[in-house]
Amino acid sequence: MADTSERPPAPARRKAGRHRGEGQWAAGHFTPLNGNEQTKKDDDGLNVRTRIETIYAKGGFASIDGADLRGRMRWWGLYTQRKPGISGGKTAVLEPEELDDEYFMLRVRIDGGRLTTGQLRVIGDISQEFARGTADITDRQNVQFHWIRVEDMPEIWRRLEGVGLSTTEACGDVPRVILGSPVAGIAADEIIDGTPAIEEIHRRVIGNPAYSNLPRKFKTAVSGSPLLDVAHEINDVAFVGVHHPEHGPGFDVWVGGALSTNPKLGVRLGAWVPLEEVADVHEGVTGIFRDYGYRRLRNRARLKFLLADWGADRFRQVLEDEYLGRELLDGPAPEQPPQQWRDHIGVHRQKDGRYYLGFAPRVGRVDGATLSKIADLAEAHGSGRVRTTAEQKMLVLDVEQDQVASLADGLEALDLTTRPSPFRRGTMACTGIEFCKLAIVETKGRGSWLIDELERRLPDFDQPVTINLNGCPNSCARIQVADIGLKGQLLTGADGNQVEGYQVHLGGSLGMEPGFGRKVRGLKVTADQLPDYIERVLRAFQDQREDGERFAQWAARADEGDLK
Repeated sequence: MADTSERPPAPARRKAGRHRGEGQWAAGHFTPLNGNEQTKKDDDGLNVRTRIETIYAKGGFASIDGADLRGRMRWWGLYTQRKPGISGGKTAVLEPEELDDEYFMLRVRIDGGRLTTGQLRVIGDISQEFARGTADITDRQNVQFHWIRVEDMPEIWRRLEGVGLSTTEACGDVPRVILGSPVAGIAADEIIDGTPAIEEIHRRVIGNPAYSNLPRKFKTAVSGSPLLDVAHEINDVAFVGVHHPEHGPGFDVWVGGALSTNPKLGVRLGAWVPLEEVADVHEGVTGIFRDYGYRRLRNRARLKFLLADWGADRFRQVLEDEYLGRELLDGPAPEQPPQQWRDHIGVHRQKDGRYYLGFAPRVGRVDGATLSKIADLAEAHGSGRVRTTAEQKMLVLDVEQDQVASLADGLEALDLTTRPSPFRRGTMACTGIEFCKLAIVETKGRGSWLIDELERRLPDFDQPVTINLNGCPNSCARIQVADIGLKGQLLTGADGNQVEGYQVHLGGSLGMEPGFGRKVRGLKVTADQLPDYIERVLRAFQDQREDGERFAQWAARADEGDLK
């Protein structure tokens, strides 16, 4: 709750008892103030696994308790998916049980994006046997399946956990997957390897009942790469590699970033943390969120709202005084990244003299058979280590120089290029209406079609550009921080009927001058018009850009007429 010590008293006309606090546990507000909080109080989401294995997997979908189905099962990575055939216009109209299909999305958490080929092959096998071949790479380094039956969950868990993978707290009001640099420990330009911190954070908080009831989801990122490759600006807490002038390499701490319908960039606490103390600070920030986070209204329950009310100075003071019991060292801010692309696409030399190859699936969409083939290629040409990225991409590590060309050719045969066009490289899409109950429009297939159209129309375009498609306002695909962000909504077509379309955000960015860009009044584009519109804007950018000018910089100064 915000500090009100210097504010004037409330007006006398204010209704007595209207303000009940923000539901902060630290203020003694333990009475649940909404249905979500009551569900969590009734039973810890971690406990639902036993019911899934002993009751629901045997009794099928119809046997699942409603509070578990739309609440606690998320603690184990399970969301009901959208029933086929329901139009976007019905998304906000129908009741949850009318939108629910009897199948689930299942999210496999891949902390730090780290996978072995054995793990990747198991993911591929599960996709083919239980998920109708689906396996999307997300912008949080996870893999998502669809068409999962509750009856198959015990066997799926057995296989995943047999190779060290997990779905624990992949969803829900919990610490989600920990983002990490996909080139941690191997990159020649790395400031510091954050892998030990990710492992210790995971050991302390994931599956720990002390942190399994947070006000909302809680996102973490740790990277020592100078490319700033984990979107630290939009995580609840992030640790960014920096060199301290006296103490050497460590991490700069950021808190309070998140997007959705009220986007906020994270802010620096101004604190430098050595590698061995990262987990302490992370646990402290998580504790602040648990104890002081706003639980009264769910749309104000993210950490960004508490940080906005408190400010960085007060947040740091509470962290030091109440959770760490010591002061943190002041430290420097991270330097600007040396380039706009942060996805590690292409062929790059590792610090040990070997190479890693980054390649680009189309908008993160792959399938189980393809993942199994990637595992085969990585074993044949590398050491058996692969990585997912926070940009819906993948890497194969530890490739000897004489194997690079052969591996690249093998990936190209799978339509996984290491030399993608700017459009293939920069286009991201969320799950969309195909499976998501919140979505209004289609995204994955449209993103792939858009890539093909732009490559055909603008074959010589060579500037970095990000085009992010989102099926609803929630910004899972980061529309506010894209060069061209497309937020799905229904529009009126030329014939007067409703058609799928997008509100356009222009000039957002992360890393280099991060910001949310601009919305031009009335700028909305139907789905069919997308290629024409984006071609027109990119040609204007090409014609008007100054030397070294990025799209986001041009969009900030361009006349509105050139953006329509």
